[in-house]
Amino acid sequence: MAKMTMVQALNMALRQEMEKDDRVVVLGEDVGVDGGVFRITDGLIDQFGDNRSLDTPLAESAIVGMSIGMAIYGLRPVCEIQFSGFSYHNFHQIENHASRYRWRSQGRYHVPMVLRAPYSGGVRALEHHSESREIYYAHTPGIKMVIPSGPRNARSLLISAIRDPDPVIFFESKALYRAFREEVPENEETLPIGKSQVVRQGSDLTMISYGAMMRPTLEAASELEENDGVQAEVIDLLTISPLDDETFVRSVKKTGRAIIVHEAPRSFGPGAEIAARLVEKAFFYLEAPISRVAGFDIIIPLFSREKSYIPNTQRIVREAKKILNSA
Repeated sequence: MAKMTMVQALNMALRQEMEKDDRVVVLGEDVGVDGGVFRITDGLIDQFGDNRSLDTPLAESAIVGMSIGMAIYGLRPVCEIQFSGFSYHNFHQIENHASRYRWRSQGRYHVPMVLRAPYSGGVRALEHHSESREIYYAHTPGIKMVIPSGPRNARSLLISAIRDPDPVIFFESKALYRAFREEVPENEETLPIGKSQVVRQGSDLTMISYGAMMRPTLEAASELEENDGVQAEVIDLLTISPLDDETFVRSVKKTGRAIIVHEAPRSFGPGAEIAARLVEKAFFYLEAPISRVAGFDIIIPLFSREKSYIPNTQRIVREAKKILNSA
């Protein structure tokens, strides 16, 4: 298997699905001639032409509105919003229309579209370029919210998202685009939307994360084992909505302790929902309070200050030790 970055793996997923199904089209600002701001769609216009790789005006609402119309009439559009912080301009199309058409039409119409957008900080970007606002979409009924953590699962989940009959918001961490390579099979590989993965086995502590925060979480788990002999079980959520609570509830029933890591602001973030479900379904198994390591309840800072905002390995280790030492 070839080793690929996330950029290459996503490009392969789009290319293979466009080859397999001529209903699949990509559209967005600069996705055609320039191949996208991060080159995810590089080369697609050369292979499939400008009727399936469409450069659009700088108008997020129009991009998503067109995608909804295309999907209702039989296509499978994959639209790109250049940065997730720009997606607020298209939120009314997602909430008012994409999420509701199946309900509004009593099942007659589906909206099989994907909205791709880079999210998260860590790359010294400008304002509106580094947000982690996945909870907006996860809170919206009728929308699926997917966030991969590496090249291989990004490729597999994007294929599943394109084939899904309902609208999928697909966030990709900018910091992971070219951070590392993984072996990605050339043959088709998919992952089910709504299922998480146990990526590290353990018995002392459950660590739950996703997307950009998986790497520091795994690093923290390794450091805890090396320095303290702690066996941490690590769960990669992969999908924020629908949320696979069965996997992390089962894990916490085994370990008795849980720490949730995400880059989004702490208050009302994904960690709060995960903690609530653990209290509902695993309360009598808990041996310590559930802990959250998250972004702070502020606008993510610019440049040199953003490193203090984003959870890192040291913060995760400190919080893990705190709950491990709790009575």
